[in-house]
Amino acid sequence: MTKVSRAILSCHDKTGLVGFAQLLNGLGVEIISTSGTLSVLREAGIEATSIADFTGVPELMNGRVKSLHPKVHAGLLGVRDNKLHVEQLQAYDMKWIDMVVVNLQPVSELAARPGVTPDEVFEQIDIGGVAMLRSAAKNFRYVAPIVNPERYPAVMHEMRALEGGLSYATRFRLAQEGFGWTADYDRAIARYLESTAPPSE
Repeated sequence: MTKVSRAILSCHDKTGLVGFAQLLNGLGVEIISTSGTLSVLREAGIEATSIADFTGVPELMNGRVKSLHPKVHAGLLGVRDNKLHVEQLQAYDMKWIDMVVVNLQPVSELAARPGVTPDEVFEQIDIGGVAMLRSAAKNFRYVAPIVNPERYPAVMHEMRALEGGLSYATRFRLAQEGFGWTADYDRAIARYLESTAPPSE
């Protein structure tokens, strides 16, 4: 079992998010969030830290670069019982991250907007969220990647029962789903590109 002490929330689909975040707050989990999700949480009175404050770097390039930072990915990818990983984390004043809650705007939803251009679709393709999901899923022994809001009730039930913890089996199932979603996301991008004429330079 791994106890969740710190979580990153960055969600396009806000369904059930407030209730889930309230549980995390109640269990003493530190919540870190990107700007859009952060606004929803703070409006609901939920304590959360901006990812910019966590990394020490503001969101850059009109939001293209938010979570692509060593403090995020070292915190997700580090092996907790590896002495070198622990020493490096401490040397650079980093912290473990035990959960990532990320969901992505479907490419089909982007492409279906009336009058949308390929450039507009490309601009909305998620990079940082996918990277966090992959990092969390790769390191599922220590980190829980949650991509589907339908999983919130079961995760909440288990965290209540285990006083903030999640079992290995649950983290493995969440990793399976996380990699499935990122693979589907990339396939959808590829299909869109295959069906689209090259935009003008």
